[in-house]
Amino acid sequence: MLRKLLTVYENSLLFSERPDVPSEQLYLFYDQSSDEWLGIPKKEISEKELHLLKTLYELVEQSSAVSSRVNTWYEFLFLNGVLPSEKQDTSFRFIQFHLNGDVTDQKEMETALKGFFSDEAVFLWESHSKGVVIEEQKQISLSEEELLAISETLESDFYESVTFFIGKVHPFSKQLKDFFQEERELFQFALVKVHNSKIFSFERIFPAYLSARLPAEIKNMVPEAVFSLFGDDPEMFSTIKVFLETNLNASLTAKKLYIHRNTLQYRIDKFVDKTGIVLKDFNGAFIVFLACLLFEQEG
Repeated sequence: MLRKLLTVYENSLLFSERPDVPSEQLYLFYDQSSDEWLGIPKKEISEKELHLLKTLYELVEQSSAVSSRVNTWYEFLFLNGVLPSEKQDTSFRFIQFHLNGDVTDQKEMETALKGFFSDEAVFLWESHSKGVVIEEQKQISLSEEELLAISETLESDFYESVTFFIGKVHPFSKQLKDFFQEERELFQFALVKVHNSKIFSFERIFPAYLSARLPAEIKNMVPEAVFSLFGDDPEMFSTIKVFLETNLNASLTAKKLYIHRNTLQYRIDKFVDKTGIVLKDFNGAFIVFLACLLFEQEG
């Protein structure tokens, strides 16, 4: 029952165990039937709604003295709280994660994730399936390849697919919240519109994000011959997209597609012949990559 409230109060948090350091800006409700706790921002609940929720669930009393680094970061990023007390001359990056399935044990998953990061990293849960790891620049050690390996390990151990978004390194300031919200929006877009990847970043998502927001008159200027060819020949679409994503590396493209280089060259020659666009020219490659993004989004 509590889970249904997640769609009503979008900034609420679901816990499988009572949180050790509940936020002072949250009402915390307990549902005995599901043995779960839900934290709802106080500013999102009216007096009438609060009275109704108190008749349905147990309102957990919280100590006003509770304070922690985790709590402060959560309130800063999600509840318009004050800037956390951190060193002024440092920088941070946000690694967002999304669990693609029903989380059976949020606490166990958090413990597993923490094992891959520095002890000083801050873990926040945005919802029952989404969260963020906050790393100070000097703590950053995991590369994109290592995060992919972590995703595969967690999927093997917990049968849960985990997707990461690697944020940029930002200087510590009040603007950190704005940077986080921008990356959060990109990650949400990626989860809905971009598929077949477990690791996202600004560079990987922004072109698709931008193309999705182009006005119709700009989209219509992309050569129709490209869309028609992609529509008639799905293999051509996947071939050209991978070829562009591998920086026109024929050997790597053939390897990724499990085809012979001669087959790859045949498809590329056919594409150039049908569209008149030369892929080895940067401008031509840009137009075709944009067409790939638009075709994928409309598919």
